[in-house]
Amino acid sequence: MIKVAIVDDSAVVRQVLSSMLENQPDITLLGCARDPLFALKLFEQQWPDVIILDIEMPRMDGITFLKKVMAEKPTPVVICSTLTEQGASVTIAALAAGAVDIITKPKLGLKGFLEESQARLLQAIRAAAKASVAKLRVNTSAKPMPVIAKHNANVVLASTNHALNQTTDRVVALGTSTGGTHALECVLTALPRTSAGIVVVQHMPEHFTAAFASRLNGLCKMEVKEAEDNDRVMPGLVLIANGGKHMLLQRSGAQYRVQLKDGPLVSRHRPSVDVLFRSVANAAGKNALGVIMTGMGDDGARGLLEMHQCGAITLAQDEASCVVYGMPKEAVKLGAVSRQVALDNIAEEIIAFTKQ
Repeated sequence: MIKVAIVDDSAVVRQVLSSMLENQPDITLLGCARDPLFALKLFEQQWPDVIILDIEMPRMDGITFLKKVMAEKPTPVVICSTLTEQGASVTIAALAAGAVDIITKPKLGLKGFLEESQARLLQAIRAAAKASVAKLRVNTSAKPMPVIAKHNANVVLASTNHALNQTTDRVVALGTSTGGTHALECVLTALPRTSAGIVVVQHMPEHFTAAFASRLNGLCKMEVKEAEDNDRVMPGLVLIANGGKHMLLQRSGAQYRVQLKDGPLVSRHRPSVDVLFRSVANAAGKNALGVIMTGMGDDGARGLLEMHQCGAITLAQDEASCVVYGMPKEAVKLGAVSRQVALDNIAEEIIAFTKQ
């Protein structure tokens, strides 16, 4: 059983989430608290496996409480954050402090939104319960789950099984999910400005990817930005896929560019790692390096296999360094991976690939 505690000053959030969790055979609700100080008293009786945490609360804000939890008893925390650009920057700070995932909520229509998003909420909780938060590189500053149609990359992009190889330009494609914000920071901050162009899918809601890219840009030697349609992929540049949009790599003459595209969820995600990796296989073939990193589920496994079959070097983050060894494990099972590497060695692999 996954023991869950809810810390949110909204009575509506507490009520809707409570009723949702009480119907799950693998989840038990320890209790709800309207602020962190009440939560600490609740936790004296029994410590939860997963904490659902709001950010803006009276008496103690969520980030202060999160840092306290991570310092005293590291626990998977899912942030319940308002879906706004202003809230996004604060939420990214929470991820940097050790949170493993984000649940978004609107300011209006909250009850209906949470009920419609039940599958996503339960997925976040179950993924968090499997997370090894001790591996995070923390910056110290009963009813069955509703079934979502699980499309593959065919709904967005057909596979051509070949790529145009008349260019020596190199592209690195990274795909990650739960625990990925910390893993990407570890990799990207270790790269020099001369590294090959990088395209990234990190599972994250819309509005949050811009704040995430901005934060990384302030930490990295390479330029990091949220992708815009038709952006050129160039050495020294990292493009982060927009939340809510699929990102595809395309060839334009001797150049690579990205296309942003609406479409169905693929492997239950938009952006999808499978879509990105398939497009890289089609456009770059053996001129690409694909890396699948920490995350729950199997998004990216099939796309990485297509890259592997087109002659690309394909890597998976190893189990020992993953917060959640889900996506890499599925890629390994498919035979999509050239080799597994530790998180601390991925940057070295990218540098070596750039120099080939």
